[in-house]
Formats: sequence, C-alpha cells, structure tokens
Amino acid sequence: MTRRFLAVTVALTATVAFFVGLVVAGTMMPAPAASAVAAPAPAARVVERAAAAVSVATPSFADVAERLNPAVVNIDAASRASARPRRRMLLPDGFDPFERPQPREPEAPRRGAGTGFIIDGDGFILTNHHVIDGAERIVVRLGDGRQLRAEAVGTDPDTDIALIKIDDGRPFPFAPLGDSDTLRVGEWVLAIGNPLAYEHTVTVGVVSFIGRKLFDSSLDRYIQTDAAINFGNSGGPLINARGEVIGINAAISSRAANIGFAVPINQARAILPQLRAKGRVSRGYIGVTLRDVDPDLQRSLRLSTAVGALVQDVTPGSPAARAGVRTYDLIVGVDGRPIPGNEALIQTIAAREPGSVATLQLLRDGRALSVTLKLTERPTRERRTSVTDAPPVPSSQPGSSLGLSVRDLDAEAAARYRLPEGLRGVVVARVEPMSPAFDAAIERGHVVLEINRQRVQNVDDYRRLTTGARAGDILTMYVYKPELDQRTLETVKIDGR
Repeated sequence: MTRRFLAVTVALTATVAFFVGLVVAGTMMPAPAASAVAAPAPAARVVERAAAAVSVATPSFADVAERLNPAVVNIDAASRASARPRRRMLLPDGFDPFERPQPREPEAPRRGAGTGFIIDGDGFILTNHHVIDGAERIVVRLGDGRQLRAEAVGTDPDTDIALIKIDDGRPFPFAPLGDSDTLRVGEWVLAIGNPLAYEHTVTVGVVSFIGRKLFDSSLDRYIQTDAAINFGNSGGPLINARGEVIGINAAISSRAANIGFAVPINQARAILPQLRAKGRVSRGYIGVTLRDVDPDLQRSLRLSTAVGALVQDVTPGSPAARAGVRTYDLIVGVDGRPIPGNEALIQTIAAREPGSVATLQLLRDGRALSVTLKLTERPTRERRTSVTDAPPVPSSQPGSSLGLSVRDLDAEAAARYRLPEGLRGVVVARVEPMSPAFDAAIERGHVVLEINRQRVQNVDDYRRLTTGARAGDILTMYVYKPELDQRTLETVKIDGR
C-alpha cells in the first residue's frame, strides 16, 4: 500500500509540474493569428525611429563632391601696381585672410587667388566681390585643367558678391542653387575651394549660426559654419546635403580655425538680374538707422508696443529727413503692410526701386501718423577704421554707477576721435570692465548725445541725468559710435554693484 501510494504521489507531482511548466512557458496561451504583427516595445520603437532618422539624414558627401566638383573653379585675379588695390574684408577681429599676401615692392603686380562656381551652362560664375575688386585680368581654371579668361559682368560691394563669365563655345557643368531661407542650425554642409592653392579641397561641417552680422547690420545675414575654410576659399560654394549651393564662402575669423562665414545664396539670387543687366545693384533708401525694440528699451522709453523698427538716427538730407521722420519714431508699417522689426523694414525698402514712393506708418510719442517719401538710391557701404586704439583722453569726471567716465567734447577730443563737426555731447574717456556700460557695448571714444531722450550738452548734464539712477533702473543712452559712423540707442541697466 505504501509503495502504491508513493508511486501515485510521484506521478501526480510530475503531472502538476508538467502543466505548470507549460503555463509558465506560454505554450498553453492562445497563439496569435498569422496576420497579426507583434508591436515592439516603446523603447524599441524609439531606437528604430532614431536609426531611421540617422540613415536618412546622413548624406553621402562623396557623391555630393563628385557631382559638384566640376562646377567649382579657381580664380586668379591680377592687376598692375598702378591699379587701385583691392579692398580687403575687415572682420571685427581682424582682416579676412583669404587673399594671397601682396608683394612689398610698389611696382610689383598685385595678384589674388580665390574660388568661384558656375551657375549655368552659359558660363556665368558667382564669386566674391573682394576676389576680383580692382583686377585687370581674371583667369579661371576649370576642374578639367582648362584655363579661360573671364570678364566681370557685375559686382555688389555691399553683399560682397560678384558675377563673372567665361566662354568656350560649349556648355559648362554647373551647380544647382538651393534655398538658403530653409537652412537650419545644425545641418550638414560641404565647402569646396582652393585653400592655399590646394585646388578642389573638400571640407565638411555644420551650420553654426544663421544671420550673423559682421560689417553692415542692415544687410548682413551671414551663414556661420565650422566647415574648414582658409586662404583661397573666398567665393567658393557652401553646399547642403542635397547637393545644392546655399552660400558663398566670404570670410573667416582670424582668431579661430573653425569659424567661417558665407553669404546666403538667396541674397545672390535676388540681385542676379541687376548684375546681369547693368553690372551693379540699385537699392531703395530712406536714410535711417534702426534697431529692434527689446523689453528693456520698451520699458525705458515707455513704448506701447515692441513690434516695429525704432529709428536711431536720421541722415541729414535723406528722404526720411525731408519727410520729417525723427529719432525715437517707431515704424510699424510700409504702405499698410505690417513691419515686425528692423530687418523686415530694411528688406522691404531695399527691394524697391530708387525713385518709387512709399508711405510709412509711425508711432510717435504714442500717436499714430503716416509720412510719404520718395526713395533714393542706397549709397555704397563705406567702412571706417576703428579708433579704439587712440590714446586715452584724461577724464574730468569720475566713474559712476553706469561704469563710465566722461569728459566734455572739446576740439582736442573731436580731432583725436575724428568726430563729425557740430556734434554735441560728452565723450567716453573710460569704461569700467564688466560694468553696466560695458555690458551695453559702450566704448571709449563713443559720444553720449542723450539720456532718456534728454540732451547731454556737457558733463553737468550727464551728472544730472545719471546721479539719481538706482539699482534696477534702465537708462536709454543715445550714443554716436565713430567706428560705425552711426548713432545708436543702447540700454544700460543699473545692477546695484
């Protein structure tokens, strides 16, 4: 009996263990239908999407370079010693180092090397203005070894763009132009050029910034990239991952090896018809300098809105001056079209023909009004050399809570800083490091003209308008900057130190 009971117990135990194992293993669960697809876990879906995005976003730079290299050319520009020397691009931190070093002998020919790219089968080539500026002979060398003489068709110094042309009786390979307005920070880009005479050098990087201001805050919208560019890259194409040119390499920082700048291709596309037709670019002009309204400026000037372009200065004799436009006017529309900010107004006016009529909608001291003016042609950009290396001017007034030391603007200071005649104000003699004025980009040699819309004629006026400033107050200072030859509005926020 005991043996039989033991055998039955063992058998029952084995049977129970068998069925428990089946349940745990899942073999007793209903099998999914043959047409059903098991859904991956959420983490797996994220990984799959990321892998798919990487596979789509990672371009074949070898394919892009192979397609566009034949359209990239080397440009050699030469002139006699007696010819006007080519202008060099001046960056905030040094000269553009793209150009070939010039000989010291005054009678030696001047030569410069750069890059360009063919934009159609007829042989039109885009490059930089500074590559061919003043050149009497332009020679283009193609990727297949052919050397052809080129003629300058048109140039635009304000955007540093030039159009030249070659002819060989047969179609040329050319690079397709993309849309730089769709470019995003972080996108992969490719640069092709002739750095240090190493022709058809290909480098890769990303877009680091869009809309960088270097020389002219009203027109500049440079694309910043970390793709390596060097001497000889000027005028070469900056190319997106689809193989389209989205910029013209124009300048680099002299203080870093991986900060380069390119003119957006849409700027070039917009002026191509004028370059082809008349060799130059005409832009509408009203004669004002502008700035956007930030919260500090809005609070300081008690503006009812931050939308629009605030007038900082009005050029004497300009259309705006004749129409009665004033400093502190807020331009909010042109011909009934809303103007959200500074750049929108500049683009709207510059796109119009000189001689055309425009009506500006303004806000002046909270009142709405309209002025009608006739546009003239925008003058060519002129860059002035910096005066920040001038000898120090002794201060007749100690530093204040703003971090400024100023002195009366006398004949000596006006001559030292090369200031315009008739300017009235106080000249900045010293700026304390990391002070409110330092943070507001006010520098030695600048002239303070007004504070909170009240004129500053002398040091006594300056003291009266600044002595009562307390921590948290915001002062709007109307400042003339000799290095820009412009009057600007700067907000100085007192930090209580």
